Amino acid sequence: MSQGEVHAPARIPGRRWRIAWLLGLGVLVNYFDRVNLSVSYESLYASFGISTVVFGWLSSAYNWPYCACQLPIGVVLDKFGVRRVGRISTFLWSVASFLAAIAPGVPFLFGARFLLGIGESPAFPANAKAIGEWFPARERSFPTAIFDAAAKFSSAIGVPLLGFILISIGWRWSFAATGLISLGYFVIFWLVYREPHEDSKLTEIERSYIESHDAEHPPVDGVASTPLLKLMSRRKVLGLAIGFGSYNYVFYLLLTWLPTYLALQLHIDLLHSFLYTGVPWLAATVAELAIGGWLVDFLIRHGFNANRVRKTVLIGGMTCGLGIFGAAHPSSAAEALAWISLSISGLSVAAPVGWSVPSLIARRPDVGKIGGIMNFSNQISGITAPIITGYLAYTRHSFALAFAVPTVYLLIGITAYFVLLGRIEQMDSTATAV
Repeated sequence: MSQGEVHAPARIPGRRWRIAWLLGLGVLVNYFDRVNLSVSYESLYASFGISTVVFGWLSSAYNWPYCACQLPIGVVLDKFGVRRVGRISTFLWSVASFLAAIAPGVPFLFGARFLLGIGESPAFPANAKAIGEWFPARERSFPTAIFDAAAKFSSAIGVPLLGFILISIGWRWSFAATGLISLGYFVIFWLVYREPHEDSKLTEIERSYIESHDAEHPPVDGVASTPLLKLMSRRKVLGLAIGFGSYNYVFYLLLTWLPTYLALQLHIDLLHSFLYTGVPWLAATVAELAIGGWLVDFLIRHGFNANRVRKTVLIGGMTCGLGIFGAAHPSSAAEALAWISLSISGLSVAAPVGWSVPSLIARRPDVGKIGGIMNFSNQISGITAPIITGYLAYTRHSFALAFAVPTVYLLIGITAYFVLLGRIEQMDSTATAV
């Protein structure tokens, strides 16, 4: 065995993987709710007469409360735990989907999307915290990739599926369908999820394995929680927030506008735009699971320097994300899809490393707060990307400039990872702020 190589003991039970797949299922379901609006533009235009500008604002309505909840939700998660917060959130997002299905007008639909944002706001910080509690540091990339890749896979299958429902029986039924699916997940989560110390079926062998730590991530239980504002001033936390915010700008641009971009910019009919939308998301799903998840954990377990592996994947994936600029002036739909696939696949490879960083740089009482800070930055991008894209597409009659904006933002994000985040290692509690 090479120096630093760590193998899991033989015959370790795999109850922790049940949690990883449960979290992945949750993200799959809540992204059905999120992506539902992106397939409904023409139907909402027919029902309510909304413009591309109004649709941009409506697309961001979900992100306003989602963003506002991120900083307090990190504190709530660290105080009350994933199980209690998760049960409340899954119920709320189920109700929101049913309310959208009966919306009599645009203001009511805005309200339903606001409630959806509140309900789903704990999802990613909670998942990052749950993975940190259920998996040892050397094994966190693949379970993180499971839940994060579910967001891409949801778009890959959700847009065609919900588009088919919309075309067949109307947009209201597509929202009702996501409500039923969400309610089903609420029941599953209630029955299955437990914190590790609450799970009576978790064996002592597996519990000891989960609580094991690499030399670079020593245990730090029994220490006091760090104040939120103090964490927000740390260089590593700022670097993580800026870098991941640039990733999420591209993600939400594509999540909310890709079907419309294909229809308006490339003149593809509605049904085919739904089908083509799945291509980049499928590529992203496979790339994230294979490289950002499995390969990262494999290399670390087999003795490669953990920081070097994670930083290489993080920076390399972000660099591939710059391919979004290639879709600004495509000569064909195939070329546009190729550039978009390269971009979102590269960013998706980097994503599970990014989502594992809070549990790698923070002490256990602070993981939820850092996840909230990180997702607060994400949702600022989630708010601005649909709105800016809508205005630029409307005023320029083209998506060219709309795709140039995230290119610049990604360059800023890559710089932040290099200069501010630095080594992916636990922060010194006595370190000075920026």
